[in-house]
Amino acid sequence: MYVESAVLTFYLPQAYSLKDKRQIRRSLVDKTRQKFNVSVAEVDTQDIHQTLTVGVAVVSGEAAHAQNMLEEVVRFMEGHADGELMSVVEA
Repeated sequence: MYVESAVLTFYLPQAYSLKDKRQIRRSLVDKTRQKFNVSVAEVDTQDIHQTLTVGVAVVSGEAAHAQNMLEEVVRFMEGHADGELMSVVEA
């Protein structure tokens, strides 16, 4: 069993409140889970309304497949986040 994970931090200039951020997060997390069947959760910066930090985990029987899936998920989230990807940390 191989596990790949990443922490992604997005800047959301259009989020003027925590409610705005919550709507963006919910949409992004739901779309990602539905498309890829991976674990996604907000892991940090919960009280900062223009910064969204999410963790993603992929489990697979093959290391190459897990890595490819994670890279695909990161690209997908970057394109659908309604914000600017600030950083990606892979563990």
